[in-house]
Amino acid sequence: MSRLWYGKKGRKHQAVNRKYALVVSVAEYHRRIDALNSEELRTLCRRLQITTREDINSKQATNTKTDLEPEAFRPNLSDPSELLQPEQIEKLTKSLPPRTIGYPWTLVYSTAKHGMSLKTLYRTMLGLDTPVLLVIKDSDGQVFGALASEPFKVSDGFYGTGETFMFTFSPDFEVFKWTGDNMFFIKGDMDSLAFGGGGGEFALWLDGDLYHGRSHSCKTFGNHTLSKREDFTIQDIEIWAFE
Repeated sequence: MSRLWYGKKGRKHQAVNRKYALVVSVAEYHRRIDALNSEELRTLCRRLQITTREDINSKQATNTKTDLEPEAFRPNLSDPSELLQPEQIEKLTKSLPPRTIGYPWTLVYSTAKHGMSLKTLYRTMLGLDTPVLLVIKDSDGQVFGALASEPFKVSDGFYGTGETFMFTFSPDFEVFKWTGDNMFFIKGDMDSLAFGGGGGEFALWLDGDLYHGRSHSCKTFGNHTLSKREDFTIQDIEIWAFE
């Protein structure tokens, strides 16, 4: 509030309003700055419509993810799949080993083209140097299978690596990775092709005619039965390589 005062010779003067800055110690200054935590600063920036570097980085990361994800999980196929739907292919792609990403899927064997023969299946694997994806559709219409770390072959014992896994879409999509319990990944002879082991049971077993199959829980992959029933009849098979 202004005050009047009389100076010499009776002149009337009006006091000038002055504002004085509040002086605080250096320690108190830093204490108040520290009190403004990052959340309060972000709130203040939003109120003032200031874009922070954190906001820019966050938006760029979100945009990049949005732009890349749809393409990254839609591989090019040499032939249309008769067993897998596009959304199933995308789900499988997300679970494949890193060394397969970016390569087109090449159909190297299918029962529709090559017939129901394990011997023929082995023959189509010759010369391949890539993991292979085995897709099975049974007579119940269920789709399941395995990703093998290397092409199928006749062997005296088990072969493969921990990249191998089992999967099923029966009834929902599930992937069963290597548990580390044993190394019974893949075993093939002229009479059968098998995956997993331990406790006398295979995760997946196919006969030499590729007509009958069996699935059971096993220690290698910690899986449950991949098909609706332990014993199933094979309707179709596709095998895809990545090259």
